[in-house]
Amino acid sequence: MAPPLSVSSFLSTLASIPHLLHNILDPPLHPWADPTHVYAGNMAPVDEMEPIDCPIIEGKLPVSLKGVYIRNGPNPQFLPPRALIIYDGDGMLHSLRISDGKATYCSRYVKTYKYLLEKEAGFPIVPNIVSGFFGFGDIARFVIAMAPKILTGHFNLMNGFGVANTSIAFVANKLFALCDSDLPYEINVTKEGDIGTLGRWEFERKFMSNINAHPKVDLDTKETFALTWSLTFPHHSFLRFDENGVKKNEVPISSMNQLSSIHDFAITKRFIVFHETQMVFSLGKVMTGRGTLIQYEPNKVSRIGIIPKYATNDSEMKWFPVPGFNTIHLINAWESEEDDDEIVLVAPNVLSADNIFNTKIPVSLEKLKMNMKTGDVSREIISSRNLEFGTINPGYVGRRTRYAYLGLLEESPKMSAVVKIDLETGQEVARRFYGPNCYGGEPLFVRRDGEINKNSDDDEDDGYIMTFVHDEKANESKFIIMDAKSPELEIIAVVKMPRRVPYGIHGLFLTK
Repeated sequence: MAPPLSVSSFLSTLASIPHLLHNILDPPLHPWADPTHVYAGNMAPVDEMEPIDCPIIEGKLPVSLKGVYIRNGPNPQFLPPRALIIYDGDGMLHSLRISDGKATYCSRYVKTYKYLLEKEAGFPIVPNIVSGFFGFGDIARFVIAMAPKILTGHFNLMNGFGVANTSIAFVANKLFALCDSDLPYEINVTKEGDIGTLGRWEFERKFMSNINAHPKVDLDTKETFALTWSLTFPHHSFLRFDENGVKKNEVPISSMNQLSSIHDFAITKRFIVFHETQMVFSLGKVMTGRGTLIQYEPNKVSRIGIIPKYATNDSEMKWFPVPGFNTIHLINAWESEEDDDEIVLVAPNVLSADNIFNTKIPVSLEKLKMNMKTGDVSREIISSRNLEFGTINPGYVGRRTRYAYLGLLEESPKMSAVVKIDLETGQEVARRFYGPNCYGGEPLFVRRDGEINKNSDDDEDDGYIMTFVHDEKANESKFIIMDAKSPELEIIAVVKMPRRVPYGIHGLFLTK
């Protein structure tokens, strides 16, 4: 029998209850969730800027490039009193229109439903999908504050509450800004270089409709494939749209019994390839103050799922266990030319997935081969360098790819260099460091003709690499264009920005 509790022990226990309740309601913020820490330096928000011509301070803009480079990224309209991780800020587009040897810069918010509500209110009212629920207190405050607005029709959950801050995609001849928690927002770029938001792409209207931030376009059929997630079972499905953006099919993935964090996937000529990681959604831990919405589950075995593009249900799914394989982005996948049953996948593997929101994430670049007939899996580390945010020639999506261009990750999402990897030999064939105190973003490969969503028969590396680069010491930003073929990724042109451009996430170049 346990000894009776003394008066002093009882009083001590009683005194600790408020502290315990406080930790459940409002758990202490880690630096990676503290907005005053996360959105500082060159991650600090900037205002919108109307189109402005920029000087070319080195080299010349390629004559063949006529269009606009657009990059998405988080730029909070308001900093909340509680948590805000680096991937949850309101989406802002930074663009550089290139035409007739001139460059015009512009930056605009994506005018999402959330953005417009908060702009009218003058303060943050809509919680973000991850950092908006950093403890039970956040959930309680949301219910108390928003219930009257929902009941009176001032806040409509059917309109979504995403931030469209992650990527840019050209789908069904339309330009979209995307994130994983909502439907895309259609974007327009004018001849003068200005950016406008046309509205939410509501191909369906239901509670928490969404597609992932990386839809894929089949270069032959012009069809678009995308993933979607749901809080209720089945938690994941894949969608197929025709070339006009009309939804043609939705296949629930009922062989997944948990809601997993799946940010990206790949397509081949015949298949869709995606990964079920050890990162899962856990509302229970949020409500008890024991963690964020997305949690690392160490005992779970990661899997790769491969399913035919035109499957009608997931009975045709083939699963491959790949222990410890946790990816955020997939570089590319293709069907082996030597063996029709073999699928090749290249992706950076997150080596420490216990906290994917930490800005310092160790990764290694891997090539995996999966045999659809035998079920065998082979894995090969291509590079142990900390390489992420990789791009390829867009004309090689779903095809055998030799070259990938990746950023040397220092602290997500900033990179100290761009590295060109030969995926056949595993060798670094070219690299360029940006210089002391200088960091770039995703190194975007752009074909010499600037085209996307088209097959290419030209040399795979015949094109350019482009990115914004920021000098943290001088507090100045520039836009650089490099020759993707040259051994040292030779700089072709440098454009001086009119003000600093915060670090961002994904972009694309669109001929226009």
